[in-house]
Amino acid sequence: MELFWRVHRAVFRASGGRIGSRVGPLPVLLLSVRGRKSGAQRDVLLNHMRDGSRYVVFASHAGEEREPPWWLNLRDAGEGEIMVGGERFKVRAREAEGAERERLWSEAKKRDAAFVPYEKRVSRRIAVVVLERL
Repeated sequence: MELFWRVHRAVFRASGGRIGSRVGPLPVLLLSVRGRKSGAQRDVLLNHMRDGSRYVVFASHAGEEREPPWWLNLRDAGEGEIMVGGERFKVRAREAEGAERERLWSEAKKRDAAFVPYEKRVSRRIAVVVLERL
């Protein structure tokens, strides 16, 4: 599985996000953010959905109990860069809260049923992350 994701990330990056832009029911974006400990640039492919002009990603970590490293890095940095639809640009990140979070999380579960068992497997609240273009 790790090999698949490495190849997918390389193809996505090389094609400017035009090839491999969908895995499952949701489209994919490439998030680049600096590691909070290493300072090295880290890239990760994430399923997303749009909410108006904003992009929304989910720190589900495939239903693992621990927070995904990309989310810890992004939360600490506050901003990163995404590649989506053949375009690359900087984004500011924030965790959705309250009614906004519930609306977005509910919509995500409707669009991709895989989020339902992920939510049931973990005791933590899965972060819903809003990315706004800078």
